[in-house]
Amino acid sequence: MTTHRQAMAAPDDMVRCPIMPTYGPPSVEFVRGEGSWLWDLQGAQYLDLLSGLAVTSLGHAHPEVAAAVAAQASTLLHVSNLFGTEHQAPVATTLDRLLGGGGQVFFCNSGAEANEAAVKLARKWAGGPAGKYQVVSALGSFHGRTLATLHATGQPAKHEPFQPLPAGFRHVAWNDVDALDAALDGSVAAVLLEAVQGEGGVNPASAEYFQAVRALCTERDVLFMVDEVQTGLGRCGSWFAHQQLGVRPDVVTMAKALGNGVPVGACWADASVAAAFEPGDHATTYGGQPLATAAARAVLTVMEREDVPARAAAAGARFRAGLSPLPGVAGVRGMGLLLAVELAPEWLALRPAKVVADGLLAQGVVVNAVTPTALRLAPSLLISDAEVDEAVARIAAVLDQLAPAAPGEEPPA
Repeated sequence: MTTHRQAMAAPDDMVRCPIMPTYGPPSVEFVRGEGSWLWDLQGAQYLDLLSGLAVTSLGHAHPEVAAAVAAQASTLLHVSNLFGTEHQAPVATTLDRLLGGGGQVFFCNSGAEANEAAVKLARKWAGGPAGKYQVVSALGSFHGRTLATLHATGQPAKHEPFQPLPAGFRHVAWNDVDALDAALDGSVAAVLLEAVQGEGGVNPASAEYFQAVRALCTERDVLFMVDEVQTGLGRCGSWFAHQQLGVRPDVVTMAKALGNGVPVGACWADASVAAAFEPGDHATTYGGQPLATAAARAVLTVMEREDVPARAAAAGARFRAGLSPLPGVAGVRGMGLLLAVELAPEWLALRPAKVVADGLLAQGVVVNAVTPTALRLAPSLLISDAEVDEAVARIAAVLDQLAPAAPGEEPPA
């Protein structure tokens, strides 16, 4: 039987591949995972420092999550949201508590859908096109790939193939209060920002910036919406990254870690904002269905018991201490266990981050080149100290192997 890798890796035979070419041919096909480890089709083992892009935050095949999913799959998979199901209210109540209370939750299937819900909620709250409707986001941001969330994404190169995009979005410089102040005219309904720009290169916001944004939004009667799809649920050393920046947003979106691999997202809003939605204003067939919310309930139970924010903060500090002194590393930035390892300038002419990421994969370490100059690390929040040390040792070995040649020496192969 032809594997996915074989089908995708045959450019002359792509006409027979059943999968659209939205990703390049995969270099590895994984078949099993446990904790921080993955195994490929040939049985080779890999230390996973990416967690499916910050998704499997409790590690692969966590036994409590797996048991919850299996039990729910044999009990009730789906009914319409015209009816209630067992896990929705407990999950929503827990999320509301972790966010400080006073809000309500809309369940969906992904981060893009959570942000789509937030944009619709902001327009409804502000009165729609006849009133305020613009959403301001930051250059370098990433909010999804639906047409609306793609336009909210502050990366113009991603926009061009899909023009014309929906109206109602504008972008300002990241971490620049004056630029935001100038953009908040009478047409703006909401500001949508990440606490850490994940896909933009793991760039944290400053506390001063977020506090100034909060003050401007309050002053101008504009919603402050924070995209915590990649940063939320313990990854950055607090339940939500904005909590370290001293603000309370009006709307918070999340997904990724909430299901530990089962697709589920959520849009939380302060109750005074959520009240703008009425029955029929927004919906999704699968959002909050029993399988997804059973997984989310188990995930949240384990996260609270294990105190994953504290674990992420400690493990992130251990990574920084181990990686920062390595030859070839210019610096480590981020929050908790969402980190970017910036490569030293002397490496980059010959060894861009993609080459280093490929070298690590060949040595059994999964990371990704989040920018041409930096590697992203987003491992399981339950990663052990021994696994952190193993990761640092393997990264050090690959950096040493790929080190630029000294003058007069042949460069490494």
